[in-house]
Amino acid sequence: MNMFSTKLQIGLIGAALVTNAAFALNPPADKTVAAPPASGASLAADKAAATDPMLEAMREELLREQETLVLPGMQRPYFIEYRMDELHSYEALANYGALTREEENHQRYVRVTVRIGDYAADSSSSRGDGSIQLAPEDNDPAALRYALWTATDEAYKNALRAYAAKQANLKRFEKPPTEKDFSVATPVTHLEPLVALELDRPEWTRRIVDASGVALKDPSAKDVQYSTANVRGLAVNRYLVNTEGSVLRHGYSGYEASVSVGGQAADGMRLSRDNGTTGKTAKELESAAAFHQRAVDDVRSFAELRDAPLADAEDYHGPVLFSGDAAADVLNRLFVPNVEADRPEVGTTARTQGIYTSSYKARVLPEILSAVDDPSVATFKGRALVGAYAVDDEGVPAQAVTVAERGKLENYLIGRTPVRDFPASNGHGRAAPGQAAHSRAGVMIFKAANPLPNAELHAKLVAMAKEQGRDVYEVETMGGELTPRLLYKVHPDGTRQLVRGAVFDELDNRSLRSDIVAAGDDAYIANTLGAVPETTIAPSLLFGDIEVKRATEEQQKLPYYAPPDAK
Repeated sequence: MNMFSTKLQIGLIGAALVTNAAFALNPPADKTVAAPPASGASLAADKAAATDPMLEAMREELLREQETLVLPGMQRPYFIEYRMDELHSYEALANYGALTREEENHQRYVRVTVRIGDYAADSSSSRGDGSIQLAPEDNDPAALRYALWTATDEAYKNALRAYAAKQANLKRFEKPPTEKDFSVATPVTHLEPLVALELDRPEWTRRIVDASGVALKDPSAKDVQYSTANVRGLAVNRYLVNTEGSVLRHGYSGYEASVSVGGQAADGMRLSRDNGTTGKTAKELESAAAFHQRAVDDVRSFAELRDAPLADAEDYHGPVLFSGDAAADVLNRLFVPNVEADRPEVGTTARTQGIYTSSYKARVLPEILSAVDDPSVATFKGRALVGAYAVDDEGVPAQAVTVAERGKLENYLIGRTPVRDFPASNGHGRAAPGQAAHSRAGVMIFKAANPLPNAELHAKLVAMAKEQGRDVYEVETMGGELTPRLLYKVHPDGTRQLVRGAVFDELDNRSLRSDIVAAGDDAYIANTLGAVPETTIAPSLLFGDIEVKRATEEQQKLPYYAPPDAK
């Protein structure tokens, strides 16, 4: 087909979709159409769906659409997937000892994916495909089927347009894509118990009100301009059926409680202390006494930071020791996103997107470090990991993947969108509620060869200070954009001094590869309850050469008058 006829086809499809007043398929009837003869996998799927009215409704509508979904003269879909995400969230916020916001949200979304073409070349794009509709919050099968029907019609018509446009676009390039558009997956039937939002709300509102008011009672809390505390809970149940025969019902929950205190130093520099705990269940959050003490510690830490001297005006190049907390932030920013293989745009020769697109089989970490992403690890040192899962959001069982071995990049994390040299999913297709699935990490564990106990690691830092005859640095916690929040100057005699107003320069993938000289044995667990829950477990890291310099941001004016009396 030449370019003109392809463009004509696109126009005809658009005209057909616009002028077609009726949907591509009739509305759901009281009875479904006869299903095709069932295989062993589909019989298992039918049995699983029958145990849940929502899954059964999704399965019935999918079978109906699979039988009859086609516009006259157009292609029939080769793959359809129905996913329903049930999201239940709660958040409460307190400021200065008073509750200021309390919100609860309960919604269901259906996301329908329709693929035209075949596994080798289809209508998909790197931005994600499909149609989203709000679904009924109650368990009404008929209402759910109508939502699926309208979403399927929209997704099918969008897929027809996309397929024609994509085929036309591919004709611009000399060579076809190196990998298929979609990988085949063995059907999976996996049903987990539903998760629920379980939080003692009166107790936690009392705790955050108490914690946010600590700054009003502590005499060291002068110049505090905000003092907040919040608690958040999330429970997501995910239902999935597809035409390959997979039937899934799984979910996750997570809870966060945090304290935030901030203000300005005498010179106007803005400073803050923000931290908290994250757990898979509410029981894993801190006790009332521990949460109160966190607020007390943060207020006093802010006071110390406010009164700390500025970092040296002269730029520093040399050793910096990152705690496990700080190291996890560095690795989450510089390493993890770059091993999540997102397919590049059509027409490029790159393997993936990101810094590591051409780093396959090359060294990306020091030889003393290896990295494995293993979502099957549900607990570590007695703590539940929010990034753990059994089956990913594309119906592929989770797999342990050795990402880097002795510093060398051995694998990428892959969903069902293949990239060059990686034709099949390794169980890392994950999705935010209502969104398309992409390659994402689950539980990324960094392991060190010959790790040093914490005391020996600090002794090595001090030895480097003595050898070089100058102060060195240690960072305890990080802020946004890889900026040190609690940074200590370590003297050759082993004592240390808190400083403020510093930034790291050239803390990048090159330094991650070449500048780490030692690692600790103190694995730090960083649970992140984001749009896609992830866990990173990292040791303390000693960099041999990092640049530290004074920040150059213009400082803000202080308030013109004192805050009100808290009595």
